[in-house]
Amino acid sequence: MNVNQSAPPVPPFGQPQPVYAGYHQSSYGGQPGVTAAPTPYGAYNGPVPGYQQPPPPGVSRAPGPSGAPPASTAQGPCGQTAYGQFGQGDVQNGPSSGVQMQGLPGSQPFAPAPLAPVVSQPAVLQPYGPPPTSAQVTAQLAGMQISGAGAPAPPASGLGYGPPTSLASASGSFPNSGLYGSYPQGQAPPLGQGHPGAQPPQRSVPPQASSSTSPASGGPRMPSMTGPLWPGQSFGGPPVSQPTHVSFPPPQALPPGTQMTGPPGPPPPMHSPQQPGYQLQQNGSFGPARGPQSNYGSPYPGAATFGSQPGPPQPVPPKRLDPDAIPSPIQVIEDDRNNRGSQPFVTGVRGHVPPLVTTNFLVKDQGIASPRYIRCTSYNIPCPSDMAKQAQVPLAAVIKPLARLPPEEASPYVVDHGESGPLRCNRCKAYMCPFMQFVGGGRRFQCCFCSCINDVPPQYFQHLDHTGKRVDAYDRPELSLGSYEFFATVDYCKNNKFPIPPAFIFMIDVSYNAVRSGLVRLLCEALKSLLDFLPREGGAEESAIRVGFVTYNKVLHFYNVKSSLAHPQMMVVSDVGDMFVPLLDGFLVNVSESRAVITSLLDQIPEMFADTRETETVFAPVIQAGMEALKAAECAGKLFLFHTSLPIAEAPGKLKNRDDRKLINTDKEKTLFQPQSGAYQPLAKECVAQGCCVDLFLFPNQYVDVATLSVVPQLTGGSVYKYACFQVENDQERFLSDLRRDVQKVVGFDAVMRVRTSTVIRAVDFFGAFYMSNTTGVELAGLAGDKRVTVEFKHDDRLNEENGALLQWALLSTRWAGQRRPRIHNLALNCCTQLADLYRNCEPDTLINYMAKFACRGVLSSPVKTVRDTLITQCAKFWPCYRKNCASPSSAGQLILPECMKLLPVYLNWVLKSEVLQPGAEVTTDDRACVRQLVTPMDVAEPNVFFYPRPLPLTKSPIENTTEPPAVRASEERLSNGDIYLLETGLNLFLWVGASGQQGVVQSVFGVSSFSQITSGLSVLPVLDNLLSKKVRGLIDGLRAQRLRYMKLIVVKQEDKLEMLFKHFLVEDKSLSGGASYVDFLCHMHKEIRQLLS
Repeated sequence: MNVNQSAPPVPPFGQPQPVYAGYHQSSYGGQPGVTAAPTPYGAYNGPVPGYQQPPPPGVSRAPGPSGAPPASTAQGPCGQTAYGQFGQGDVQNGPSSGVQMQGLPGSQPFAPAPLAPVVSQPAVLQPYGPPPTSAQVTAQLAGMQISGAGAPAPPASGLGYGPPTSLASASGSFPNSGLYGSYPQGQAPPLGQGHPGAQPPQRSVPPQASSSTSPASGGPRMPSMTGPLWPGQSFGGPPVSQPTHVSFPPPQALPPGTQMTGPPGPPPPMHSPQQPGYQLQQNGSFGPARGPQSNYGSPYPGAATFGSQPGPPQPVPPKRLDPDAIPSPIQVIEDDRNNRGSQPFVTGVRGHVPPLVTTNFLVKDQGIASPRYIRCTSYNIPCPSDMAKQAQVPLAAVIKPLARLPPEEASPYVVDHGESGPLRCNRCKAYMCPFMQFVGGGRRFQCCFCSCINDVPPQYFQHLDHTGKRVDAYDRPELSLGSYEFFATVDYCKNNKFPIPPAFIFMIDVSYNAVRSGLVRLLCEALKSLLDFLPREGGAEESAIRVGFVTYNKVLHFYNVKSSLAHPQMMVVSDVGDMFVPLLDGFLVNVSESRAVITSLLDQIPEMFADTRETETVFAPVIQAGMEALKAAECAGKLFLFHTSLPIAEAPGKLKNRDDRKLINTDKEKTLFQPQSGAYQPLAKECVAQGCCVDLFLFPNQYVDVATLSVVPQLTGGSVYKYACFQVENDQERFLSDLRRDVQKVVGFDAVMRVRTSTVIRAVDFFGAFYMSNTTGVELAGLAGDKRVTVEFKHDDRLNEENGALLQWALLSTRWAGQRRPRIHNLALNCCTQLADLYRNCEPDTLINYMAKFACRGVLSSPVKTVRDTLITQCAKFWPCYRKNCASPSSAGQLILPECMKLLPVYLNWVLKSEVLQPGAEVTTDDRACVRQLVTPMDVAEPNVFFYPRPLPLTKSPIENTTEPPAVRASEERLSNGDIYLLETGLNLFLWVGASGQQGVVQSVFGVSSFSQITSGLSVLPVLDNLLSKKVRGLIDGLRAQRLRYMKLIVVKQEDKLEMLFKHFLVEDKSLSGGASYVDFLCHMHKEIRQLLS
């Protein structure tokens, strides 16, 4: 069977089917447009580099530590400017670097060279000065070079003094990092020979080294720099089958024998014709005359030193890689939105890579599941298994079976095949899908997964057209769509009985801490209104869900709220060691029928326990009681637990305080993530068997052992919410919003998920919040619409390139009305014989999602340091294989990244600096366990804000513009102290206010007259009647609506104590806990890759 061909235009569905009346799908026609060629990467929204003086031919110097030379004066595709060899380098734009230039001795000859066009003429930058006293590494990842698809990487070009064999190697140590070791010695790459104008045009951005260097012969030479390429423009040379990639050439070295001494000063006059358009100034430089510089002692220090005796050597300050020269997530996100956000994504093309999760796009289902349901790490799978092992790229899919779709997209259609049930393969039990091939005139079909020939039931028979397709293919969702549902027969139900609607049980902690904080009263008041908005199926007038109530401290209180009662009745169970449910009738009731009794109960609970002094609580018996209640009612359901303290009362599941920060960075650190009691694993297994999902709301004032308490919620498919030091006035809105969303979200109860694949491929590993009783089936007491399951695949034999790889996910679950339905998602991937196709079709969001979940599971069994090292090594293995098999030959010192993976280092660096793998001094053990539990079932869209929070400047765009402003890179140096920035982390919203903000802006947003009057830590902005206030509050509300959890607002003033918390989320900077900056981490990755290559 061949599914390589693209899907034909989909005609309108035929006559309405009797089981899904009015079913109709419009013709999309055609195929998706060709993806626009990626635009060359350039500097984005960053500070203008500091003052630099471009030298004449044959002379170069080092950039200052605060910036690299401006890239160009010619406008590039991203709006940046490009300098030629002799540009406006004399004009300072931005902060002065504070580094004076050093001139060559007067006896140093200059090699004349013909002038070349401005854009294509490389300008060689070369550091002057004596070698530093100690050898340090510079990652020397300079001049980011982007080559278009089908273009080989050009050789390094530049103006050299001698033959390439005379270049020295750069060596040293990795600066200021307690995580990484020394940088290995390596030979610098040779420069291009001949006239510089003969070199192919090379687009690069000037670098900043991360530390000083100690070259063997005068210091390393910086790479050449030319203007940017336009979109679609490629370098010279024959086309090759090669994905777009990003390469970072290493530094170049000075020729042997060059003496770099003497006081700083400009280069001597050049003995060659002047470049047209610029006048030669009195100091021998090109460009307009320079005025006095703020960081120089005189208008131009050293100008009178030509021909004089050189003074003592001047130390070369440490250099760092220019952050503008490395990939920016902000730019990549913006480019993807511009290139792919305006056209619909049609799923009928096999192996078509979807837009990034940050891009708003419309999906048209034409036979393959929408990327809103399934995303893969790569949409091309290597045919030979050896190639997959060689590439080291994990082949995984992240599936979100019950994802909520935008209003513009139709929900999966429900198909009813009557009493016979869904049509399936007799051998592998795969469900009917668009890839099944009908043979024998339509009387049989061949399974696309196991190739078994099956008979078609008489009631399902239909004739075939001239192409071999059924004539009713586009009238049946299961034959034309990638996602659909079936009505299940009784054979798909437990005990061959149709299920009854699920139930909700609210279990409220009424110990002293809960009552004193105001939680009990707040919760009871909120439940009165929340019960009116319970989920309902389709257009039902009222919800079919029944509810029950339990309160507890050391004992449990059950409540009878039967509609026939005048007042609720309480029954106490004090034997928590042998838990049972004291009543059946009247415990789970319909809300509309027992409204008066429920309201009376919620009014009485705060009063009944207002004077309690009981501080001890139990936990495991509470879950046991809820599960037994659902079992007695013969239904699935969800428990909502509201808990405040460590369960230290004598009962099963009793815990002790084991919080010990001394274990951090030791081999025993993994025990902090493991449950301390063995009572919770068997309890979770019983809950899964009953279909009892647990959602836990924690309100601790101290350590509560989240690692242990979250075992049952995680294995049952539930969620954990934590509100440390809960205060009603500050946390009320956040808690109630989370509770409202949790009650109303889509959930499939008593769920079972199976993955079926083409022959040769097999699922080998699963990640997420679920329970597995065997190696093939994922069992969940409840699967929410926001939860994802990650599946890793492998193959041990050769795949067929023509047929591709087919995957099918089937989720069988019970819905709100008690209906049992299997939901089917089908996916088709390409198979390739070239590694370049694998790397070209990778999906970065899914890759980092998989790696984060891999790390969060790894900390349960391995020391955290081992997990960090494993992640770095695994990521580093991606790129040597790409370099050897896909990229053009180049120096071993160059770092070459595939275009689709160029953001992986910055995301991975934040994973390594996260609370789980590298906690700061202020991060508690419970916080780490909570983050780990949050990441495990995380959606693919969440890492965008969780692993790279983006600061949004609020005053840069016009006030009338209410759309989200363009973000800046997550680094402190990108923030202006005269602006206000909004930073979204997925859990919090930080509003950072610069100390030099305009008085009018401060007045409009905060309602105070000056910066000093702003309250640091403010969580609610005043409602003011002006455009800026409405814009800021509207933006905050919009961001909150996009996230699964309510994000608490925290106002942070510049140079305030809360600013340290804010800076922790500036992921491109070095963290206080010792995590490397983005630049330093890229240097370390370069070291790892060079070690693998050698």
